[in-house]
Amino acid sequence: MLPPRLRLRIPMHFMELRLILLCLPTLLLATTLEPDQKSILTDNDWKKLWMRGGINPDSKLDNNLDSSDSPMFEDSELMAHNTTVQLGGTAFLVCKVSGVDRVGVNWNQISWIRRRDWHILSSGAQLYTNDERFAILHTPGSNMWTLQIKFVQRRDHGMYECQVSTPTGIISHFVNLQVVVPEAFILGSGELHVDMGSTINLVCIIEKSPTPPQYVYWQKNDRLINYYDSRRDISIETTPGPRTQSRLIIREPQITDSGNYTCSASNTEPASIYVFVSKGDNMAAISRRKTSSADRITHIFRSMLAPCVLLNTVVVRRIFLT
Repeated sequence: MLPPRLRLRIPMHFMELRLILLCLPTLLLATTLEPDQKSILTDNDWKKLWMRGGINPDSKLDNNLDSSDSPMFEDSELMAHNTTVQLGGTAFLVCKVSGVDRVGVNWNQISWIRRRDWHILSSGAQLYTNDERFAILHTPGSNMWTLQIKFVQRRDHGMYECQVSTPTGIISHFVNLQVVVPEAFILGSGELHVDMGSTINLVCIIEKSPTPPQYVYWQKNDRLINYYDSRRDISIETTPGPRTQSRLIIREPQITDSGNYTCSASNTEPASIYVFVSKGDNMAAISRRKTSSADRITHIFRSMLAPCVLLNTVVVRRIFLT
């Protein structure tokens, strides 16, 4: 039978051995990296190296690789490239890698990852998503590896990573996808009051559109303006740009020009405003009648107030004199 001290030492030896075995893969991976790269690897990088191996098992490791021989991204000076796509459009996330063939890295080691949920979307030409909107575009012999997303939705916005496994570790290029929703709005409040014979001037703004809309449509009570009406006193002036501006002008409007006016583009929801056209003389007469009535009431009130003030003064004097 073993002495008690020896029985206690045996488990400790086994624990040390297990600890060495657990650390051995990390130590072996560390020997495959350049000294200057070990200091910048994060925990996520180690996780990716551990899961994917970090190198091409079919390539020969050359510890004397010069930095000029290593693969690199052509726009590596950018921390992240921004790509703006309109809702419902098609996004092309481009990854340009040069120097891949010089170090024995094949295209199967280029992957696209969605950072918000760490979903590996592709590895090489193989897709790892059931979403049919995603596709990998690559022409044999080219250095471009493009992730295509059709019918972009709001939830597609965020950071995407193009990742390349090399003999010296993993290099990454980031693309930030911004999904914008074009909007239309009419300057002013929801109502506009104008007099007959004056001018209706409505300004519609289209913004957040990557490309200016080809047409801006104006409607009155769901009927297109200038497409059904040959009146010469109606005109539409549109100035395209980052904030497209369309102006609807109706000169000498009549009562029949009252109604709900809307503007929209093919990629926006309509914006609306209600226009009231009234007879200016009648409005002025009503205003004058209201003013005259108010003046009469004020005059009557003052005439009734004066005797009350005088009476109160007399009463106060009598109280003090007695």
